[in-house]
Amino acid sequence: MPAQLSQEQFWKLYEKLPQELKDSLWAQDTGDTIYEICKRYNATSYLQSIVQFVGQVFLGLLLPQDFQKEIGALGVGASAAKNITQEINRFLFYPVKPTLEQLHKLEIEVSAKVVTPEPPAAEAETPRSVEQKPEEEQRGPDSYRESIE
Repeated sequence: MPAQLSQEQFWKLYEKLPQELKDSLWAQDTGDTIYEICKRYNATSYLQSIVQFVGQVFLGLLLPQDFQKEIGALGVGASAAKNITQEINRFLFYPVKPTLEQLHKLEIEVSAKVVTPEPPAAEAETPRSVEQKPEEEQRGPDSYRESIE
């Protein structure tokens, strides 16, 4: 858990933030969203700590990847911590993702990664020659095709 900041330290960090993160940090929607998420997962007793963690992510003190671990350390339960983290990522962090990446100087991991399988090496190395025709064309004339006359 990141250390508590003094007011002076907070304002020094705040002054260096991009405007988009400053706006998100103080937005009424941010507070309302956190409250609704905590209410949905019966975590309103942890509201103050969760708000602090969100603020620490916006200030660059806590990596978004470590956010779920910090929520889980509060004692909300693994399932609730995962759900709270997913919703906060979706509604608060994702809209400012490029700015957060720039702030943290790294790319934020996406929860669901799309993996494209590579073609097998044997198929990729043996291209079909121009003279060779597919099996369908080598069988003979199509009995269902009408002649054009």
